[in-house]
Amino acid sequence: MHLKPAALPDWQPALEAALAEAGIVAELATDHPPEEVDYVIYAPSGGHVDLSGYTRTKLVHGLWAGVESIIGNDTLTQPYARMVGGGLTQGMVEWVTGNVLRHHLGLDRYITADAPHWDQVVPPLASERRVTILGLGELGAASAAALVALGFDVAGWSRSAKTIPGVTCHGGADGLRDALAKAEILVLLLPSTPETADILKAETLALLPQGAVILNPGRGALIDEEALLSALDIGQVAHATLDTFKTEPLPEGHPFWDHPRVTVTPHVAADTRPRQAARVVAQNIARVEAGQPALYLVDKARGY
Repeated sequence: MHLKPAALPDWQPALEAALAEAGIVAELATDHPPEEVDYVIYAPSGGHVDLSGYTRTKLVHGLWAGVESIIGNDTLTQPYARMVGGGLTQGMVEWVTGNVLRHHLGLDRYITADAPHWDQVVPPLASERRVTILGLGELGAASAAALVALGFDVAGWSRSAKTIPGVTCHGGADGLRDALAKAEILVLLLPSTPETADILKAETLALLPQGAVILNPGRGALIDEEALLSALDIGQVAHATLDTFKTEPLPEGHPFWDHPRVTVTPHVAADTRPRQAARVVAQNIARVEAGQPALYLVDKARGY
């Protein structure tokens, strides 16, 4: 068996250990003839890859949760599995809950104060704070469950109907309006597809309660940036904490950098950890070798 992993130094030892633990004998290589490669391990940040020569390949396994950079690759005819787990879910839950609590408690009031002052503003309890998550896939569902455990009033929206204990789940166009209308804190965790592009635009931003907070650890394509800046300037949105952007790295001079109501984090909400992700890859390879379907397969027609 031959694998073509991403050319990243941290991955080789992690993959070797995970494959050995799974009882898989494999040769890891970055320069093997494509027609002899059984599995491709793909880092989407590596740019376009021509997969047309990988005629023997049984599975292309991504190292990221996002698939927009591979889904339009016409040379991808092999099954493609996205990364689920691998430290991504825990990392996302930590980022989401940390930033929801930061804004719920109003911590910026004290952390960014220009001078010492005694400003007693008691926040409501979590049960009195309404949080909406757009996108109830693996990351959204886990984040919603964590917020429910902290006592928040949590709603969620997804294209297909979902049921999550303690979460008011919405779907469809009417459901989106209802979900946004209650979103004092809005978390964006939708995939990037033609249907979700600029889902947060002037019309939908206007549906939020005045003074809402937006957190986007999902995809930069979800937000109409000009519309968000306008909503921030008029106070419809009180603050936006953004981890993903339409252009990355976020260009020098972009209005988000200096806007007083925007916090920029550099796409760090949920990174793939080699040791944990290598186990997911090894598990999927073992399944395919055993004649079972791989987990987390992507439907190119749906875009996720």
